[in-house]
Amino acid sequence: MSLWTRISDAIAALAMGEGLSAVFDKLRTPPDRSVGFTIAVIALGAKMAKADGQVTRDEVTAFREVFHIPRAEEPNAARVFNLARQDIAGFEAYAERIGAMYDGDNAPLCDLMGGLFHIALADGQYHPNEDQFLRRVADIWGFDERRFMRIRAQFVEDAERDPYDVLGVSPDLPLEEIRAVWRGLVRETHPDRMLARGVPEEAVKLAERRLIAVNAAWDAIQENRA
Repeated sequence: MSLWTRISDAIAALAMGEGLSAVFDKLRTPPDRSVGFTIAVIALGAKMAKADGQVTRDEVTAFREVFHIPRAEEPNAARVFNLARQDIAGFEAYAERIGAMYDGDNAPLCDLMGGLFHIALADGQYHPNEDQFLRRVADIWGFDERRFMRIRAQFVEDAERDPYDVLGVSPDLPLEEIRAVWRGLVRETHPDRMLARGVPEEAVKLAERRLIAVNAAWDAIQENRA
């Protein structure tokens, strides 16, 4: 059974009245974790896209950039989108069940947050309502301010992007300790590690933008310390 067929079946179960808890409880272990990851991006991404008042073609395209949809699977993908749009459950309920599915495992939740930032920035703007939405999701997942700001800084190119925020470290930290943090973040983005924690193969490209930002931040810190 293909990924998109399994995803479509899970979304259909929600549409038929099966509770969020029951559906996500079935998605705790590989290979079904990849189904849960994709449903999470679909559901939260669709609800976040409305946070700035409109759903744009760019945001739909952004999802397709994260998940390559084979032509043969397009009917299943369309069914997933349609069922997700019809679901009346609030985004906080989804965020809570997704957090429970990963049971405190922060790495895949950080991957998910990266996917949501990718969609939020698809139209070229980061709307204050999107920031509020993502902060609330991060709070539900137990992210502290530093973790949230680290992921935000990796995706949102503010006028002055602080390289220390990108790595999630204090400017007072010794360079060797910052180097260790940088190496850890690079390891986290390795495709094998992402696949092992349930990120679908189609979504591994989420790491590309994050890795570019992490390496650029490390280079900037080295230059500043030289």
